[in-house]
Amino acid sequence: MAEVHEMTVGVLGGTGAQGKGLAIRWAAAGLRVVIGSRKAERAQDAAREIAEIADGQVTGEDNAGCAAAADVVLAALPWDAHADTLGALREQLAGKIVIDCVNPLGFDKQGPFALDVPEGSAAQQAAALLPDSRVTAAFHHVSAVTLADLSVEHVDLDVLVLGDDREATDVVRELADVIPGVRGIFGGRLRNAHQVEALTANLIAINRRYKAHAGVRITDV
Repeated sequence: MAEVHEMTVGVLGGTGAQGKGLAIRWAAAGLRVVIGSRKAERAQDAAREIAEIADGQVTGEDNAGCAAAADVVLAALPWDAHADTLGALREQLAGKIVIDCVNPLGFDKQGPFALDVPEGSAAQQAAALLPDSRVTAAFHHVSAVTLADLSVEHVDLDVLVLGDDREATDVVRELADVIPGVRGIFGGRLRNAHQVEALTANLIAINRRYKAHAGVRITDV
């Protein structure tokens, strides 16, 4: 497996806050980044903005072009677009590492809550839609605000990486490690992604209560 700095990282949903934040950090670390969106023009606009912030190599394509151009692809999609977007990219994503960071959440007057997913989790849904891809789950608990602010030189965060392909999870852990202060920690097999996705609801509640950008740290590792 190539070292991550030799790879091109695609970000589906790179015009949204979470995808854009990660793209900024990866571009600032010297990785080649391709932003994907339904419309190539939106992706190109976002790519120019990210390249200016991060002083890095960033281009924009429509979703299919992004998936085809990248070695590793992050799915940072809205939950209601998750299945349709990934299902349409099965051919372009075949053989590639796909990182699903989608959190299926609902919101009501009492706050955020985890949604039921028939496949068990968003990551398991991705694996079902992309049987020829190497699907992992990671980057669920990152603060988009913190990532986008490069004046924050040390991001105090561990990223739980889940998957059934150990080589693929090692690559994703390396992608976490290139962000200063962040560690990628293997968190188990993909069948355990549900509780990692659902924990995001708790973190949102914490951040609202304490006006913070809290993340997760794993002790004694």
